[in-house]
Amino acid sequence: MLKTAAAGAVVLALAATATACGGESGTAGDKPAGGEVYSGSYKVAKDVKVNSAVLKKAQQKGQIVIGVKADQPFLGYQDPSSGKYSGFDIEIAKMVAADLGFSEKQIKFSTVDSNVRETKISGHDVDYYVGTYTINDERKKQVGFAGPYYTAGADLLVRKDDKAITGPDSLRGKTVCSITGSTPLQEIKKPKYGAKTLELGKYSDCVKKLIDGDVDAVTTDDAILKGYAAQRPTKLRVVNKPFTKEPYGVGMDKNDKALRDAITTALENHIKNGDYKKAYEGTLGKSGSAYVAPKTPLPRY
Repeated sequence: MLKTAAAGAVVLALAATATACGGESGTAGDKPAGGEVYSGSYKVAKDVKVNSAVLKKAQQKGQIVIGVKADQPFLGYQDPSSGKYSGFDIEIAKMVAADLGFSEKQIKFSTVDSNVRETKISGHDVDYYVGTYTINDERKKQVGFAGPYYTAGADLLVRKDDKAITGPDSLRGKTVCSITGSTPLQEIKKPKYGAKTLELGKYSDCVKKLIDGDVDAVTTDDAILKGYAAQRPTKLRVVNKPFTKEPYGVGMDKNDKALRDAITTALENHIKNGDYKKAYEGTLGKSGSAYVAPKTPLPRY
């Protein structure tokens, strides 16, 4: 669905339109482990002509603004010292920008918390958004999506030495922490699991509670949890029993079909030419997530 001891922000997945991951700005934990995170360079398309109001404004400015996460190493992470963004979602954002005619120097990344994603997109504060953004029917009423370019699943993060929790069905009487309004939290609250829940504003706070022994598990997208586990391999592990599906998409103006089609084509191009796999293995793959090629062609609507 992981951080430096002074990093970016954790996501707050919110109410009706929320899914697995979300969060507010705040301390984010440890710096990514596993060596330098991959940063690719992508061929920039020339003379791009797309009948998109959003893209035309960006072309006039000579800059494209992309909404991202800043607190998820291997996915979307901003180094607190250098300010540089890295991770799989950042690479996806760069691939798309290149196919739209923008070099990396022409990209402005904007950290956007989950509870204001739809507002930032519909208000045109960002041209598109790439940040563990689950496609669902509620969100489709407010924004357009290209993808999915990756499918995560809700899972459980537990202490390394805890062998009692083997999946969601072993949570009876256990306390599970997640972000207020998140989809995994809503799922875990169902009576069939018999779990107690703790709702906080930041995943890093949940992880601290887990390490301190105040809760028994943390739930959100497995991609995010694997990042936390990779940061603290002697203390934490992911159960690896996903119990939901979270298809990640690129979010944009709901009414800009031309831009949606162009981004969908860009995603397909980079999946086919190998850029996607190389970026994945150098970012999200470092957290232990096995590579799975997305199915193409991607949906268009």
